[in-house]
Amino acid sequence: MSSRERQWQWLHRLIQAVVTCLLFTVMATPAATLTGNWREAHPGDVPSDVLLEAYNRPLASFDPARMQVFPASANGTWVILRQLPPWTAGERVLSINTPGLGAVSLYDEHGRAVSTSLEDFGPGVHGHGRLMFSLPASMPASHTILLKFEPTTMPAGAVTMSTSSWADYLREDSGWVAFATACFAVILTMALMAMCFAAILRDMTFGWYAAYLVCYALIQGVKTGYIFHPLEFESLAGMGDTLGAAATSLSVSFSALFVLRFAKIDDYAPLLRMPVLAFAVGMPVLIVLRATGIEVLVQTAALLLQPLLLIGASLLLVAGAIAAARGSRHAWFFLVGWTPLLLLTALCGAQTQGMLADAPWLPNAAIAFGAFEAIVLSIGLSDRALTIRHDRDRARQLADSDPLTGVHNRRAWTDAALERLEQGMSRPIALLFLDLDHFKELNDRFGHAAGDRALVAVAAALRDELRPSDLLGRFGGEEFVAMLQGVDRENAMQVATRLCRRITRLDAHLGENSEPLTVSIGVALRTPADTLQSLIERADAAMYAAKLAGRNRVVCSGPAGPALVRREGKVAN
Repeated sequence: MSSRERQWQWLHRLIQAVVTCLLFTVMATPAATLTGNWREAHPGDVPSDVLLEAYNRPLASFDPARMQVFPASANGTWVILRQLPPWTAGERVLSINTPGLGAVSLYDEHGRAVSTSLEDFGPGVHGHGRLMFSLPASMPASHTILLKFEPTTMPAGAVTMSTSSWADYLREDSGWVAFATACFAVILTMALMAMCFAAILRDMTFGWYAAYLVCYALIQGVKTGYIFHPLEFESLAGMGDTLGAAATSLSVSFSALFVLRFAKIDDYAPLLRMPVLAFAVGMPVLIVLRATGIEVLVQTAALLLQPLLLIGASLLLVAGAIAAARGSRHAWFFLVGWTPLLLLTALCGAQTQGMLADAPWLPNAAIAFGAFEAIVLSIGLSDRALTIRHDRDRARQLADSDPLTGVHNRRAWTDAALERLEQGMSRPIALLFLDLDHFKELNDRFGHAAGDRALVAVAAALRDELRPSDLLGRFGGEEFVAMLQGVDRENAMQVATRLCRRITRLDAHLGENSEPLTVSIGVALRTPADTLQSLIERADAAMYAAKLAGRNRVVCSGPAGPALVRREGKVAN
């Protein structure tokens, strides 16, 4: 099984695991334990009067176990909760899930209020991913609970509410912390890996991806309050709304820049390049508008953020789909990771408008699928890195190889030969310089195509006869060179003679009445005084001596010049 097949198999198993976890989350949704009523707050409201009003006339009702969005009000919203029987005695905990960044106050029977929010760092125990109030044992379970969602300019959350014992609350709270920590750890680990790849490969595709992941983690960290509790970043208190909006805008920009390079939109969907780039450049403008502090501009930025977010995300989805359909392999990775996250973003946005009230698991699914997307796209980036490496290796191979014969070209052979000579005199080295006999006449008689076939056949024969460790290259024209390590004079002559005989037996299909191919070979053994250039010159001189001696033979260079001649297996001095 190839590495890419293993990647797809692992990705399939990951999808199955995520779906299983989400199904478990949906099935684990607790049953309703509360009933609720609400009304908008008015100036001069007194808590006791609100409770009395709730007893005397029916107020708008809602199911606290279902997602509820209370309308924005200049004075806030009163919420009255009643525990359903059977009632249990003892200290309990009231949980408010996904409350947004606004404050919520709990009133006791004396009208005293205790307020908290996700950004609250006051004394006492704080919830994780939710707001929590401790209901003392002195407060009967049948007692009415009065809450006030304080007025805020920040977006309201779609909330659910429940009461539980401390043991159940702590178990659920610790489970959520473990779940969220694991998801954020995956996202930030993938971001760190991407930054390392960006630095090593000098490819900003990985950099844009890392920046997008950090922004997405910040978005979810603000929404859930994770950056406040348990991370305890008190210095960020009061900045949650600004941080969330800035991270949302930048996430679209970074994801647009990422998909442009990752899915090769320029090549596969060129018409969408400018719209995607426009979103990448335009979304940060919303941050600038908010930073001005001018109320009209701030409100305009807040009004445009969510529509532009959905339009931009959908545009990236369309661009990725077109690129994938036209052959972009990496666009498929983007679609697998991006599509479910885009769908969840749209569904969570619908919840803030009062829809999908029976899906309180969606906010947690957005965190889980953020981690899922990080893993999927990291696999895609790994595949991209492997592709880049393969392409570079292929380009280097093409740059190092002679395009006709496939052996090393002169530059690559010279570089490799110099490395071997630098290893010292621990092993003897012999250099063979080979030149095809009568090659010009062959070209003139049968044409250059026949000459090319002869060179290819000779190179293939040389590769077959030489060891894998021997360094073979085409030096130019009809000349070849071979560097042999660990051979003495006699062995080098035997190898060269074997090559001569092999070339003579070649059937290169040059044409009718063609003469057999022959080769003249010069051999030189390295001495301590040799450089690569002097070694080549001595082997070249020996090769010319072989030519002068009648061709189709081997001449070995001695200290005083070419001395030993071997032809047809016979040695002459």
